[in-house]
Amino acid sequence: MPLLFNDGRPVPESLLALTFTELRHHFGAASWETQTLRGEWQYEGVVYQDNLARFFVDVPDRPEHREYFRQFKETLKARFQQLDIWITSHPIDVI
Repeated sequence: MPLLFNDGRPVPESLLALTFTELRHHFGAASWETQTLRGEWQYEGVVYQDNLARFFVDVPDRPEHREYFRQFKETLKARFQQLDIWITSHPIDVI
């Protein structure tokens, strides 16, 4: 999740907390990695700098979960005023 809006203003902690709570309530559990991830990307000639936090939910790969995240992505793009939000999926094996 972005810690800064694209114009450089800080994202209020309340928006991050709301997002985390929504994930936890929907899936029953979630994790929030507070280490700041830094990155840069370019769009239409403008270079954007990102400071990010990462949220995790471990769920089975089911069509309904993928659809939830497709819809939630649009909510997040509006909430955080972003051109895009990356939501990634990775297989996991719990031992």
